[in-house]
Amino acid sequence: MKTFPKRLTEKLEKRKTENALRELGVQNQLVDFSSNDYLGFSKNENIFNETHEYLAGHHIKQNGATGSRLLSGNHALYQLVETVLREFHKADAALIFNSGYDANIGFFSCVPQRHDIVLYDEYVHASIRDGISMCHAHAYKFAHNDLSDLDGLLKRHSESVVDSNITIYVVTESVFSMDGDSPHLETLAQLCTNYHAHLVVDEAHAIGVLGDYGKGLIQKLGLERQIFARIVTFGKALGAHGAVILCSEQLKTYLVNFSRSLIYTTALPPHALATINSAYLELIKTNAIKSLQENINHFKSEVNNHDLASYFISSDSAIHCAVVPGNENVKLVAKKIQEKGFSVKPILSPTVPKGHERLRFCIHSYNSKQEISEVLQLFATFAHV
Repeated sequence: MKTFPKRLTEKLEKRKTENALRELGVQNQLVDFSSNDYLGFSKNENIFNETHEYLAGHHIKQNGATGSRLLSGNHALYQLVETVLREFHKADAALIFNSGYDANIGFFSCVPQRHDIVLYDEYVHASIRDGISMCHAHAYKFAHNDLSDLDGLLKRHSESVVDSNITIYVVTESVFSMDGDSPHLETLAQLCTNYHAHLVVDEAHAIGVLGDYGKGLIQKLGLERQIFARIVTFGKALGAHGAVILCSEQLKTYLVNFSRSLIYTTALPPHALATINSAYLELIKTNAIKSLQENINHFKSEVNNHDLASYFISSDSAIHCAVVPGNENVKLVAKKIQEKGFSVKPILSPTVPKGHERLRFCIHSYNSKQEISEVLQLFATFAHV
């Protein structure tokens, strides 16, 4: 076997030196405060059984999609499930992708054109950044959730854009995965309207958590008609796989023609589509969202009771992050909590900026009040050491 390339070895060694080397873990039996399975849908027996019944009812006994959606893979469930998604989310059209990463890569690599302007929150997900890096537009970041900074950028670029064919896109998330916080979307949407900019919002961590029946923050605020595109993923609260871009019919047609991550990949199998459909049905009839909100409120109350507010980033979502600077420090606190039976994950630099390393607590509908109180008592004990 050939010698491993020197520069790759050096990069790995640098990660080890910085105590930032990533490793694949294994699932454990610890109390879950780390997964994105906010409603417990990934293990929901009703969804499992309804998925089987849905496939049987449509006389589908098929394991794979057989090809991309533009070849042989666009089986009948795609149209049925996209209709469910379009109606549930009050969108003109819905286009399913294989994952949230595929959806963001597919959208941002092909929609912004040469000389267009993309203004994005500095904390947007890596998949959005990767997609933007693949297009030929000019991209500029604005300070996290800082609308005055965005306003300045919009004003500057609007004044410099004299070509009416140039479009400005503004990109954010309704709930940020590494902070759990949200932008002031109503003001943000109005800013985009004032400057004739197109607003794109990733709702990955809001679906199933915020709004009636977990419809997300956009619908909770009634902003559907002010958004150019919404990206919704199914691998978080819905416990399934895949993603959907909610948009206009014209944008859907454009993506079908130009989004490479849709065009050149094998489609999702029927079982994946049936699971998405069953998860949405469960959203409508479940009490899990109410339990999740009660647990979020209890968590926030216990943060105050243990005098821990100075550690935590303000959040109303299911994600609550306590800043513990330094990779070594945050890994040590996480390890001590894990040894007591609770799965809490450290988020290290370079995933987050150096000095902003944090413990990420994910709240679930199935966490008990006692578990929430205990994990925060443990954090209080080890963080104050």
